[in-house]
Amino acid sequence: MPASLSEVIGLLDLEQLEVGLYRGSQPEGSSLKRVFGGQVAAQALMAAQLTVPDDRHVHSLHLYFILGGDPSIPIVYDVENVRDGRSFTTRRVAARQHGEIIFYMTASFQVVEDGWDHQDAMPDVPSPDEATPLADIVAMRGPEAAEHWKNEWSSFDMRYIGDNRAEDDPQRTLVPVAQRLWFRADGTLPESRIIHNAAFTYISDLSLLGASLVPHGQVIGSSQVQPASLDHTIWFHRPVSADQWLLYDQTSPSASGARGLSTARVFAEDGTLVATVAQEGLIRRVTPRD
Repeated sequence: MPASLSEVIGLLDLEQLEVGLYRGSQPEGSSLKRVFGGQVAAQALMAAQLTVPDDRHVHSLHLYFILGGDPSIPIVYDVENVRDGRSFTTRRVAARQHGEIIFYMTASFQVVEDGWDHQDAMPDVPSPDEATPLADIVAMRGPEAAEHWKNEWSSFDMRYIGDNRAEDDPQRTLVPVAQRLWFRADGTLPESRIIHNAAFTYISDLSLLGASLVPHGQVIGSSQVQPASLDHTIWFHRPVSADQWLLYDQTSPSASGARGLSTARVFAEDGTLVATVAQEGLIRRVTPRD
C-alpha cells in the first residue's frame, strides 16, 4: 500500500484505454499478498466518475469483492453506461485481471437538489488530539508490526478512540458493539470533489469489518481469524472532505455463518453527518492443526 498521500493520489490517476475503459496502477513495494479492497473500490469510483457530467455527484455505491486482486499487475476497469436520466445517472463497473472479473460496483449519481434535511446527532467522543494514534497501538505488537504499518498505511492519519469490548462498559447495554476512530488523509488533497469521494472510499474499507469481532475478543489481524471483504456500501449524504477529521462511528448488528456485518456513521468534526457505510465480510474462525 502507499506510504504517502501523493502515492494514493497517483493511484487515483487512471489511464484511459478507450471510451469507458481505464487502467489502474498498483503501489510499488507493497508487502500485501492481495490488492487492498479500498484501492479497487476507489479506482472503480474514479473510473465511473470520469464518465459522469460534472454537475452530478455520487450518492451511493454498492460493491462486491469477488476475487482477491493480484498486486503485481494493473487492474482494468470497464464502465457500463446503465442510464443517464434528467436527475440521476447510473454506472456499473467491472474490474478485471487475468481475464477474470474480480470486483463489481454499481454507483448512482445525482444533480444537486434542495429538499428536507435532518440527521443523527454526533456522539460525544474525545477529540482527535485526545485519541490515540493507531500507529502507536500497532507499535505495541513490536518493531516489525510498526514498520509494516508505516510502510503500508501511513498515507492516512488514524486516531483510535476505543470500543466497548470490556464487559463493564455501560455502552454494552445499548449496543452489542461500539468502535470509534478519527481519520483523515495525512496531507492536503486536491480541491476536487471526485478525489475526496475516492479517497474516502479508499480508507472506508480499512477498519470496518473489525467491529464485528469486538464482541468475540478478536482483532482483524489475529492468526485465529481469516478475514475478507465480501460487499461494501456507501451512502454519501453531504460533501466529504477526506483531508479533514472524520469520525468513524462503527457498530455491528450481527455476526453468523462465518460472516460479520458492520455499519458506521461518518461525521465531520463539526458534527455534520456526511456518510453511512455498511460492510459484510468473512470472519472465518481458523482452527489450529494438530
